[in-house]
Amino acid sequence: MDRIWMDLYNAAKAVQNPRELSERVYAGGVAAAIESTSGNIYTGVCVDTSCTLGICAERNALFNMITNGENKVRRILAIMPDGTTGAPCGACRELLKQLMFESSQKVEIMLDYKQEKIVTLSELTPEWWL
Repeated sequence: MDRIWMDLYNAAKAVQNPRELSERVYAGGVAAAIESTSGNIYTGVCVDTSCTLGICAERNALFNMITNGENKVRRILAIMPDGTTGAPCGACRELLKQLMFESSQKVEIMLDYKQEKIVTLSELTPEWWL
């Protein structure tokens, strides 16, 4: 496995800090790290709310990347509460696809860190709506 996946895993693990922010807001159960095409790493955590206005860790990391002036993704990894990695949800896949439509076959997503299972965004979203 390329070292970058270890760097992404460690970056996400470093920000994963499950905590209750208030009786209606919980954060940090899931953490994500993104490598931009320039090689920078951006992280984000999920924020869950009672009113469903929260955000997934992957989209939070994407917004962090965008806030810092970048908009192209090379790799993405998300760590679930149990420490395993998993696929982005439908909303995260949709944002990734809209952002990286022209090069979605180049965006790598870590599905299973232990098994080193990596897929492309195109493979994960084969029948996209556009």
